[in-house]
Amino acid sequence: MPTPEQKATAERFYTRGNEYRRQSDWKHALECYNEAIELDPESPAAGAKLMLEHILNYYCKEMFNP
Repeated sequence: MPTPEQKATAERFYTRGNEYRRQSDWKHALECYNEAIELDPESPAAGAKLMLEHILNYYCKEMFNP
């Protein structure tokens, strides 16, 4: 079980990951989500990471370059 300090740090990583995601900086967003999950496996970052992975797996660059 994570300590309150770990939960707070995980929340900061999750928030930072969301900021990167809004900027379309997928690499840094995933890194932040992974850090948050490592500190607190029940962090909302787990759902955000899964969502982002689904989006990135769906995205097809060839569709935009005919």
